[in-house]
Amino acid sequence: MQPHHSRAASCDGDAIRHDDEAAFNCHQKQSPHKDDKPWHSYDTVFLNAKAGMDGVDKEKVQKVVYEMSKGSRYFENEKRKEAVVEQRIDRLRSQACLITAAGLASLEKVVDKKIGELEANRDLSRVWIHVDLDAFYAAVETQENPSLKGKPMAVGGLSMICTANYEARKFGVRAAMPGFIARKLCQDLIFVRPDFEKYSKYSELTRQVFREYDERFIARSMDEAYLDVTDICRERTISGAQVAEEIRHHVYEKTKLTCSAGVGPNRLLAKVCSDINKPNGQYVLPNERSAIMNFISALPIRKVSGIGKVTERMLKDVLGISTCGDLLQNRYMISALFSPISRDFFFSVGLAIGGSEPPQDEPRKSLSNERTFMATTDESFFSKKLEVNVST
Repeated sequence: MQPHHSRAASCDGDAIRHDDEAAFNCHQKQSPHKDDKPWHSYDTVFLNAKAGMDGVDKEKVQKVVYEMSKGSRYFENEKRKEAVVEQRIDRLRSQACLITAAGLASLEKVVDKKIGELEANRDLSRVWIHVDLDAFYAAVETQENPSLKGKPMAVGGLSMICTANYEARKFGVRAAMPGFIARKLCQDLIFVRPDFEKYSKYSELTRQVFREYDERFIARSMDEAYLDVTDICRERTISGAQVAEEIRHHVYEKTKLTCSAGVGPNRLLAKVCSDINKPNGQYVLPNERSAIMNFISALPIRKVSGIGKVTERMLKDVLGISTCGDLLQNRYMISALFSPISRDFFFSVGLAIGGSEPPQDEPRKSLSNERTFMATTDESFFSKKLEVNVST
C-alpha cells in the first residue's frame, strides 16, 4: 500500500515558516451567521461522521437531529455548553488581540527549543499496529443471527444505541445517538438489545490472536487494541503490513468478524491510519520522516485522538487552524494562548510524534461500571438503587 501524499506543503521541523504575523493583526472572527436554518448552528456528537458515513446527506441529518432534539433536556444542556464554549473563544480572541509582534518574538527561542526537543525524541525504529473491529457489537449480532445481514441494524434501543452497522450508517445513524432519532433517519432500522457477555466472549477470542503477536498489547476497549510488532517483524523478516494482514486474517478465522488496521511508527499514527480504509482494510504509513510529515500536514485535527469538538472549535475559530500542519505554522500563537501541557500536545500532533515506547506494567487504579436509566419521576426507584449501591 502506498503512503498518503498531502497536497499541502510539508511542515519540516527544521525549516518551519514563521506565519504568526497574521495573528497579531487581530481580525476578529465572527460567530456563524444565524440564518433561517437554525440547525446549522447546532453542534452535537450525533453529527460526527464515522466510517461508512461518507455519502450521508449531512444537511438532512443535521436538520433531523435538530428538530428531534429541540426542547429536550439534552438540547438545552448542549446549548448551555455551546454558550460556555463561545465565551472561552471570545476570551481567547481578546487575548490574541493583545499579543504584539514583540511578544511573539520573545517566545521564539523557547518554542523552537521545545520543537527541537520533541524532534530529537522522534523514534522511527518501532512498528505499531492499531486494530479496530468493524462495527463490533453489530457484527457480533449479525454473526449470531445471519437474518440481520444486509439490513440496517443498531444495537441498543429508542433511548440510546451502542453502535450501528454499515447499512444503517448510510442513513446517518451512528453510535451514541438516541434510538428515536436514528429511527427517524432510517424507518426500517432494526434494534437489537445489547448482550455484553456475548461481546466479551468474542473480544477474548480476538485477544487470543493479539497475544500471539504482542503479549503486552494495549487494549483500549473490547474492540480495539495497540500492538507493538517490532520484534515480530525483525525475527521473521516481514513488514508491518504483512503482520497486519496476518492478524486480520487470524481474527476472521477465529470469529468470522472483520477488522481494520493501521500501521505506523507510533500509536498516534497507527490509530489514525486504522480508520482510513474501514471496513475490512488496512493502511500503512512508512517509518520515514518525509512521508510522515506529508501525511500529517493535511490531516484534519479532528482525526487525532485527544482533539474533540470543543478544542477543534477553539483552534479553528481563534487561529484558523484546521489541519495538523497548521498547528506548527501557528506555534508561537499557540504558545502564547494555551497552557504548556496543551502547547506540547499540539506540537507533538503537528510533528506526528506519539507514544512509541513499549507499555509499562501498571496496577489497575480503579474499576467503574455505569448504567443509563429510562426517564422516571418515581423517587422510590432511585431510593432503592441508592440503597443497593451504598450497601455494596
